[in-house]
Amino acid sequence: MFDKEYDVIVVGGGHAGSEAAAAAANMGSKTLLITMNLQNIAQMSCNPAMGGIAKGQIVREIDALGGYSGIVTDRTAIQFKMLNKSKGPAMWSPRAQSDRMRFAEEWRFMLEQTPNLDFYQEMVSGLLVENGKIRGVRTSLGIEVKAQTVVLTNGTFLNGLIHIGEKQFGGGRAGERASTGITEDLVSFGFDSGRMKTGTPPRVDGRSLDYSKMKEEPGDINPDKFSYSNVTSALKEQRSCHMTYTSKQVHELLQEGFDRSPMFNGRIKSIGPRYCPSIEDKINRFADKDRHQIFVEPEGWNTVEVYVNGFSTSLPEDVQFKALRAVEGFENVKFFRPGYAIEYDYFPPTQLKHSLETKLIEGLYFAGQINGTTGYEEAASQGLIAGINASLKIQEKDPFILKRNEAYIGVLIDDLITKGTEEPYRMFTSRAEYRTLLRQDNADFRLTPVSYELGLAKEDRMRRMEKKKKQSDAFVQFFRETSIKPEEANPILEQVNSSPMKQSDKMFKVFSRPNVTLEALSTIPAVSNYISENELDKEVMEQTEIEVKYAGYIQKEKNNADKLSRLEDIKIPENFDYDKLKSLSYEAREKLKKIRPVSLSQASRISGVSPNDISVMLVYMGR
Repeated sequence: MFDKEYDVIVVGGGHAGSEAAAAAANMGSKTLLITMNLQNIAQMSCNPAMGGIAKGQIVREIDALGGYSGIVTDRTAIQFKMLNKSKGPAMWSPRAQSDRMRFAEEWRFMLEQTPNLDFYQEMVSGLLVENGKIRGVRTSLGIEVKAQTVVLTNGTFLNGLIHIGEKQFGGGRAGERASTGITEDLVSFGFDSGRMKTGTPPRVDGRSLDYSKMKEEPGDINPDKFSYSNVTSALKEQRSCHMTYTSKQVHELLQEGFDRSPMFNGRIKSIGPRYCPSIEDKINRFADKDRHQIFVEPEGWNTVEVYVNGFSTSLPEDVQFKALRAVEGFENVKFFRPGYAIEYDYFPPTQLKHSLETKLIEGLYFAGQINGTTGYEEAASQGLIAGINASLKIQEKDPFILKRNEAYIGVLIDDLITKGTEEPYRMFTSRAEYRTLLRQDNADFRLTPVSYELGLAKEDRMRRMEKKKKQSDAFVQFFRETSIKPEEANPILEQVNSSPMKQSDKMFKVFSRPNVTLEALSTIPAVSNYISENELDKEVMEQTEIEVKYAGYIQKEKNNADKLSRLEDIKIPENFDYDKLKSLSYEAREKLKKIRPVSLSQASRISGVSPNDISVMLVYMGR
């Protein structure tokens, strides 16, 4: 059936696998995507949404790097919101509700139209390894498929075990069987494995809900979009979500089933996502709270199925049903399916290089939940990087590695490789030291040039970015060079309770004041004429406003990033003998030997490695 050797085999067709396959194929590698069910490519296993706090920045970065997630989200969105608009632009995070069925369908269409990409539906049950190098995969039918590189993106399927109350059964997600064989194979090769848990809420019939008792949550009045490309457009119409709350009565009904909860009776031993707890976990941890938010999210344009966000649970189905019927607006609710928890195998990511290639087997890459992460966006970004690096490996080129000051994706991977994780890892803006640099609005400036060099971003994408940057830089310079008179500025300053000007000054200085917006300054003829003469669009004006308003913060972070890069430039030899540095603490020596950092900068971020240990290494290296 397979008479040729592939360059790249991607195992798993979720968000990580789909991005990995697309990236490798678009870079010219002969790629095979093997998944257990071709009907469920890029399935939204949990909530029907992309983006959110920090996650929206990641989707923008994926798009700037030539990935598909932003385009698919735009084409299938039913609502768009920019979160955190009341805060500074470093915190602004785009989020879109998607049509779940159309999302998977659009991903399949885009992958099928990608050259160099083949598909095969079956379970991979083992790996072919020779002399420490990957040689291909073995399927459950015993078919061997050869490849130079393999990317594993197995999601929650590795020995997946589903829990609903006291019932448990094997499965990768509802209605789909678990994947077996790969964990055992990897452990036999010397890999450490662990177990993690995640969960999902019930899906219900929207026709049985009373929305009049809930608060409507509409999308933005002027919605944006994810992709920087011109192949998508902003939404013309949107569907609303709704919000309601649990109550003391709901909590009491849920507590009646705690003795049958797999979380509390010891059946589930693994750790779940701390930042997305189940409803029983919330009641237990936050006993002082009388209510918790429930977000009622439609699953698409033309379906009545509804996702009950905030009610993730593995309690018995009868307890779920009784408690949910006590929620306002859910008095007559009908279930499509109950919520459940799932336990699955993962492999601590400290066993990887920054390229996501494993340290033990050359040419083998891990991406997504197999690395201990949670979330579509985190998985998709890892898949993209693994696919890029698998392709670069074939071309005998250096791996593509993003630094912490270059992308949230760089922060994500560095955290995983350097610190590891013992609970499902989720990205937050607080994890990034340089979040003023890593904004959602400038991901194209940061990453399109490198994507173009890799061969992922096409010529028109690069030219569009260059035009936008040129226009934005020129507009910033206009404010630096153009003066404004007190009689022009003071009416605007008076409106925002800012002290009046007594003499002419540069517009940049006035614009930098709090609450002085570009919209207000556009009433000044010099500004409005500049905008119309140069045909500036919304994106350019938003970019300019941020660059002016946050110029001081941006420069400060750039200076800090430059300091970090000096340590980044001090490379540590691959086989460095830490035992000969007797001045290192015992903990530092053991951690450094295990993780094998590639630079002093990475070494400094390892838990247990002190500034004194870094000083010892600096002295040894003659710095």
